[in-house]
Amino acid sequence: METTISIVVNGENRAAKPGATVIELLRELGLDSGRVAIERNLEILPRPRWTETQVAPGDRYEIVQFVGGG
Repeated sequence: METTISIVVNGENRAAKPGATVIELLRELGLDSGRVAIERNLEILPRPRWTETQVAPGDRYEIVQFVGGG
């Protein structure tokens, strides 16, 4: 059984745990899930699906983090 799978996040190769969900990926990356938008394999991934969508080998993610300021 594989201990990691290969994915791409914002153009960079990364390792992820097999069976991890997108929300777990965000935690691993240290990102606040309330302040990001996610594109998975060229399609926007709706927020309600983050907890059920598993990261798969070869997935490509673009994660945009919103920054507030005054």
